[in-house]
Amino acid sequence: MEVPLWAWGAVLATIVAMLVVDLVAHRKAHAVSMREAAVWSGVWVALGLGFGAVVWAAYGAQAGSEYYAGYLIEKSLAVDNVFVFALIFTAFAVPPKYQHRVLFYGVIGALVFRAVFIAGGVTLLDRFHWVLYVFGAFLVLTGVKMLRQRHQHADPMKSRTLRVLRRVLPTTDEYAGQRFWVRQGARWVATPLFVVLVLVELTDIVFAVDSIPAILAVTQEPFLVFTSNAFAILGLRAMYFLLADLMHRFVHLKAGLAAILVFVGVKMLLLDVVKIPTFLSLGVIAACLVVAVVASLVTTRRAAPPDDEVDPAPGGGEPLRSSASSGLRRGP
Repeated sequence: MEVPLWAWGAVLATIVAMLVVDLVAHRKAHAVSMREAAVWSGVWVALGLGFGAVVWAAYGAQAGSEYYAGYLIEKSLAVDNVFVFALIFTAFAVPPKYQHRVLFYGVIGALVFRAVFIAGGVTLLDRFHWVLYVFGAFLVLTGVKMLRQRHQHADPMKSRTLRVLRRVLPTTDEYAGQRFWVRQGARWVATPLFVVLVLVELTDIVFAVDSIPAILAVTQEPFLVFTSNAFAILGLRAMYFLLADLMHRFVHLKAGLAAILVFVGVKMLLLDVVKIPTFLSLGVIAACLVVAVVASLVTTRRAAPPDDEVDPAPGGGEPLRSSASSGLRRGP
């Protein structure tokens, strides 16, 4: 698949332009409403699906289906990020009107780190074919571990990262608007918002360790891997504000994500023996996600959690239930 430099430039320009539009639209700190989150989610999804249509038209059905499979994998795993972000914001009592700023810069960092990981992963697979089996085994083990630990979650306030940050970084206990740093006397100190940003960024890096190999299982074309990742991540902020108050409903999502990781891991392990068609992979991934979501909604509709298992909501809306927290994979 030959991708001209101008196509890379056009994609990067589109991403930068959309980020600027998003930043301008949220230049004033405010709590993102459900309506606003829904509109932006629609915009980002339409952009991602529309780009897939362009790929399909320009490079054919195989490339298009590979893009959509990668996009769906990243989008589904990104829901797991939302669980962790909700837990971090709740633990640090981040005011709702400042949460978008943290996620905005978190997404920018995520795009940079994902580009580095993708370049490294593709280079490794090009030079050392056996790495394919390492990635496949890793995904299978990760999926099994996720299934076994689906009712466990990490406490951000007890993470090693937070302890190290507080040891090496001068911080203040009070928020200073949307500022990440403030001057106290003769020195600059980090606000809790900067600490939250670091935890969000490191959380995404941890999740990227799973998602990048998973996408490499369906396509190893750098352009498709990067663009499917990028367009899925761009909608992560809107997804958070749309789903933050519904986390308690996705009680079976972990099982669905675990099944996806195991499937793509097995696909990668069998790549030299049996080549599973991309269309079939796309169908299996979509089926796992749909079954997990529908089963979750049915289960939580029939059995609401007791009041003593309710935690404050990170976005100032409906409270988070313990079942949402139990869906967390791991934190930084």
